[in-house]
Amino acid sequence: MTQEANTRRLVSVTLDDSSIGRGNPDQEHERAIAIYDIVEANTFEVPGHPHGPYSLHLAIVDKKLAFEVRAADGAGCMTHYLSLTPFRRVIKDYQLVCDSYYKAIRSASPAQIEAIDMGRRGLHNEASELLVQRLEGKVSIDFDTARRLFTLIYALHWKG
Repeated sequence: MTQEANTRRLVSVTLDDSSIGRGNPDQEHERAIAIYDIVEANTFEVPGHPHGPYSLHLAIVDKKLAFEVRAADGAGCMTHYLSLTPFRRVIKDYQLVCDSYYKAIRSASPAQIEAIDMGRRGLHNEASELLVQRLEGKVSIDFDTARRLFTLIYALHWKG
């Protein structure tokens, strides 16, 4: 990894226990996997604050997802409050498709499972594109990082 690439990334993601709270064991497992995937492979930079690598702390403030970003030295870079309202429909649709997918795995044909999975991936892509748009100018991320971040956002909503 080049020095520049090493600075344009997240090295940690934490969740605010007081505003997000703990989930059941299944929820906590999904959240931990999502965080691990983000930290393992991501492209993340705060325009105007190229002093990464960065740490991201997520909290819920007034029904918005607060992205609190700090530089490697601990200095605060920025906080962005992301409204989750634009994500409601896609999260609801994604939940329905995921439920269908898990039911289909038990009894559907491979072709049916593949069709449902294609729909699930399409919704995931739609949400990821929306996330990139909503963070534009605040946080610079690539599409794969947006996919991983949406997975975490979904895991925060997931009821288990």
